[in-house]
Amino acid sequence: MERPVGEAVERNRAVNNRDLASAFGDLSTPLVTDAALRLKVSILIAPHGIQPVVSGRRLAGPVLPAKHFGSVDIFLEAMESADPGDVLVIDNGGRNNEGCIGDLMALEAQAAGLAGIVIWGTHRDTPELRQIGLPIFSYGSCPSGPQRLDLRSDDALRVARFGEFEVTRNNVVFADDDGCVFVALESVEQLLKAANGIWQTERKQADRIKDGETLRQQLRFSDYLKKRATNPSQTFRQHLREIGGAIEE
Repeated sequence: MERPVGEAVERNRAVNNRDLASAFGDLSTPLVTDAALRLKVSILIAPHGIQPVVSGRRLAGPVLPAKHFGSVDIFLEAMESADPGDVLVIDNGGRNNEGCIGDLMALEAQAAGLAGIVIWGTHRDTPELRQIGLPIFSYGSCPSGPQRLDLRSDDALRVARFGEFEVTRNNVVFADDDGCVFVALESVEQLLKAANGIWQTERKQADRIKDGETLRQQLRFSDYLKKRATNPSQTFRQHLREIGGAIEE
C-alpha cells in the first residue's frame, strides 16, 4: 500500500531528528560555538542564566516555536503540527513571575514525541519535572501559574522571541549545562562536522596531558613567545592556526 507523501516526509524528518540528537551526543554547546567561530557562521546564544531542570541533560532538535499568552492551549496546538524530535521553544517574554509549563505539559510533550522544551521564562512543578525526565531548560522556577490572558498574535506559532532575537522552524537548538544556542537549519551539518573535529583533537590533547605532555609543549608555547618577541602583532590564534591547534578557534 502506497504511503501518503506527508507521512513519508514526516517519517524522514523523524529519522533526521534522531540523527541530529545522536550527532550532538558526544558534543557540547561550547564546541558548537567554537565551530561557529572557526567557520564564521552566525549563531544565537540564549541570555545568561538558562539551566536544565535536570543537570547533565543534553538537547538537540528543530525549533517548534510558541508564544505564550497565558493559556496552555497554544502549546497543545503547537504539538498538533510537531514532528518527533522537535523542541518546543516557548516565548514567555522572559517573565519570572509565572511558571508557564508544569508536569502536565511535560508529559504531553513527551507523549507527542518532542525531544524537550526550552523556555524564555520559568517553569513550575520542579519535583515532578525531574521525575518525568524530559529535557527542559528554563530560567528557574515559580510556584504561580499565569494570572493573565493576553490577546494572541498572528505569528504565535511561527516565531518565538528569545532575549534580543527571534527563532523559527528554520532554526535548530542545542542545549546543555553550559547554555543554549540556536543555529540556522542550513548550517547544522557543517557546524556539527567541525565541532566533532575539534572534539576529536581536544580529546587527543587531553590524553597527552594525562600522559605527561603538557598543553604548553603540545602547542609549542615557547615558540609562540619567541615569535611574539620579534613580531608584537603575532597573536596566539595565528600561532594555533599555523600548528593546527584546536583551542580558542
